[in-house]
Amino acid sequence: MKVQRKTGALSKITSTVLAGALLVSAFPLVAHAGDTWPFEGDSAHGKNQPSVHGYTSGHVLDWSPETDPYAELLRSRVPLQKRIDPLAATQANPNLDSNVKMMNVSGDYGNAFIENAPYTNKFAQYHFNFWQYIDYYSYWHGTATAYTPPEYYDDLAQSDWQQKWFEFGMLNIPNPTYTDAAHKNGVLSLAGIFFSNNDRGQQTYKQMIVKDQSGNYPVAEKLIEMAKYYGYDGYFVNQEEQKPNVAVNDIPDYIAFMKALQEGGLYVQWYDSLDTSTGQNTFARTFNDNNISFLYDSEQDEQVSQSFFFDYGMGKNQITTAKDYIEKLNQKSGTSFDVYDIGFAGLEAGRDRFKSVQGTALANKLDSNGKSQLSIATLGADFVHAGLDEDMGQSWPVNRRADNDYQWMTNVREQLWWSGANIDPTNTAVSETNTASDVYADTRYWPGIASVIAERSVIGDSNFYTNFNTGHGLSYYVNGSVSNVDEWSNMSLQDIPVTWQWWQDTTGNKLTVDFDYGPEYNIDSTERYDYKQIGAYQGGSSLVVNGKLDAENFLRLYKTDLNVNKDSKLSITYNKPSANDKSTMNIGLILKDDPNTVVNVPVKGSGKKTKGWVTTEIDLSDYAGKSIAALGLVFDPRNESISNYQMNIGQIRVYDKSAGKLDAPTGLTIDKAYTDTEEMVIKWDMNTDYSEVKQYNVYVDDVFVGGKFDNIFYIKDVPSRSGVIKVAAVGADGREGKVAKLKFNLSDSPSDITVDSQENGDLLVSWKNPKKVAKNITVTVESLNKITTTEPVSKQITVSKGETSALFNGMPTNGDDFIVTLTSDKSTAVSVSGNFIDKVAEPYAEAWSWNGNTLNLPMPNSRDWRYMYVYEDGELKSFPTTYSVGNKDRIIRGRTTKASLSFTSTAQNVYVIMEDYAGNKSEPVYLKGEEL
Repeated sequence: MKVQRKTGALSKITSTVLAGALLVSAFPLVAHAGDTWPFEGDSAHGKNQPSVHGYTSGHVLDWSPETDPYAELLRSRVPLQKRIDPLAATQANPNLDSNVKMMNVSGDYGNAFIENAPYTNKFAQYHFNFWQYIDYYSYWHGTATAYTPPEYYDDLAQSDWQQKWFEFGMLNIPNPTYTDAAHKNGVLSLAGIFFSNNDRGQQTYKQMIVKDQSGNYPVAEKLIEMAKYYGYDGYFVNQEEQKPNVAVNDIPDYIAFMKALQEGGLYVQWYDSLDTSTGQNTFARTFNDNNISFLYDSEQDEQVSQSFFFDYGMGKNQITTAKDYIEKLNQKSGTSFDVYDIGFAGLEAGRDRFKSVQGTALANKLDSNGKSQLSIATLGADFVHAGLDEDMGQSWPVNRRADNDYQWMTNVREQLWWSGANIDPTNTAVSETNTASDVYADTRYWPGIASVIAERSVIGDSNFYTNFNTGHGLSYYVNGSVSNVDEWSNMSLQDIPVTWQWWQDTTGNKLTVDFDYGPEYNIDSTERYDYKQIGAYQGGSSLVVNGKLDAENFLRLYKTDLNVNKDSKLSITYNKPSANDKSTMNIGLILKDDPNTVVNVPVKGSGKKTKGWVTTEIDLSDYAGKSIAALGLVFDPRNESISNYQMNIGQIRVYDKSAGKLDAPTGLTIDKAYTDTEEMVIKWDMNTDYSEVKQYNVYVDDVFVGGKFDNIFYIKDVPSRSGVIKVAAVGADGREGKVAKLKFNLSDSPSDITVDSQENGDLLVSWKNPKKVAKNITVTVESLNKITTTEPVSKQITVSKGETSALFNGMPTNGDDFIVTLTSDKSTAVSVSGNFIDKVAEPYAEAWSWNGNTLNLPMPNSRDWRYMYVYEDGELKSFPTTYSVGNKDRIIRGRTTKASLSFTSTAQNVYVIMEDYAGNKSEPVYLKGEEL
């Protein structure tokens, strides 16, 4: 383990911080922004759609990709990209220090607890679009543990946080498509670990820091394994248990556990919430002797975490104390800790939003020159989407945040939070009067993250492309035409965001800039936008500028470090629906060796009204040997004043000959075809070199159905029963390579497959044969994921031509997952998934113990337990519940307090009975006395 010290640099760590859902300072955890409620209609979760779920420490200890549901479909494969070196001259504010870092603890697509898909057909979700300002992203909303029945998230649970009667995992791993987007932008993606009194029920840190006989920490080892498999970078740890507090005697093991994570190459950030002298949940809001050991172990000369997230009340005095403390530590220990690397001063974005208290909290972290004295961390910045209904004064069941017609508000609110009150990172001054009441925000107090954080970029090398995709769309366009009419969300398809939203240099009228999602995007209710909606060229959106063009206007788009050589070219695809005029659109280049000069390269004929999309290629060889430090567009009216000017930009590509035409992927196959739900999973051989391949695009015939940098893809809605599956790689220059093709015809396969699992162990598979009946059909039954049998089930029966059923005997009756597949020589294999009938509840099997009259009752770790009944001399014992909603005559998974884990009993006879999600009850397990 490397420690920051004067004699050597800290080696670069590419893993994430244990992300624990962050608790509001000194207050019980409450939902400051709206949760994501189950999608309905066509957007409802697919039967076989992959979903991210939560984990208890016991689940982590037992984890393997073979038993974790959908594990193969929940991986991020995009490697962390290197950011280009800072260049102050091209910053919106050259005075900002690029050493000031940013941690964003926030939701991903939303606050989805049970159905949290990597991608789906739902436009109105949250799609973070300001990666250029952050360095770390940790995911804050919590997720229910695997196998939680979705129906538990009912109307009552949706309307009242305290009525969620299911279990959240102490571990929330990142959504893989968010990790894809993070890594694409050079941002570390961090999982979350959270322990508190109310929100994790019976879960406690003690279950996480257990040691094996060799003195190792097996949960830490599994957390390392999970991070590497799923492709995220580390953990943000939030330890907020009280009554009991963290035992002081456990703190050395907690520290050793944190070290073990680092030894696995992970980045670990610690939420400063623990006094190591007492074990109490307290917020020092600075470095001191009673918390420093969670950053640095002076006795062993070892680093424990990479950084601290300090609670929101941290102000000037605490920051000064922290800086002084670290300076003395460096002098004493020979370390070289930089306060910008290790200290993140917190802001409660989700609670305080655009209020005056938020502006004051930020100001208290700045010096007299407006520079942040520490790095910055925020909790809940996704309120710009999730908190829309609250800010509108609405409550359940109003759900405008999930309504497409209100997404323009989300967009504006996010720009106000990040770019500032003027939606211009060069002018972050707050206004005297509120100019954002139309989006239920306030511009009088909050200057924006851009006022304190310098923008970053990964755009280097000699190739770059953008289609101005924001990660979602109301349709999907290919070459300017609608390929798929369905709405969609997929952060893996988000392009590197525009660096500055919106920086315009002009002496005249500023143009309106927006993302154009097409005619289905409702902007009729706002006066902010008034343009002809065209849609995208490639993907879900294009960039649109419109308004009165009365002076030259330089719209800066991307911070770059693009090397130009003799073969370098730039192509731009644009669509000008406004009338012919004398204007010229230029490519605006700022060269690194002359950052104060804008080089205009005209796009010939760009003043003419176009008939659709036009692509123009520009030779950049005149600038060979130079580097492009910033890239934008210059709109020049050429001494005229042009009303109602509009230009849509669909694609910009910079390229040379280094990115050749990619070959077609090999190994394309249908992994699973769920014929009766129109779902499919396909696989191919993946080129894992991200410098060559940026993503794989998937089509059925000519209908785009999705894409990802991966070797596997889930198709939620196969658009036809037969056709050709096509997969093409997209290169570094933005071009699709050659296409791999695979014909399929589900009409030639069995359909209407039903599976009847019976209590006697029989399992009857029935189906309808196609018109062309196969000679033989082989029916296979396999159990999968977390099973409760000794060995997984794998049986098959081959039936003769014309048969429409197969009967299996001796099947489980324990609710295990299964997949049934029907194959024949001349048709596509088809499958159906489900569960064996559940008539068995597993008995309590943990290592309980007595210490005098105190019963230690470890939390059950069986897959589907719901209730645990404790009988004392034949009478049910009651237990307190979280959120103080009353005692219940059972231990309730996820809702009974930690008091259930250890209690005093003087009864002569004590036994427990388990009840599972299906309502089955187990045989009693006697903990004291004999069977009555």
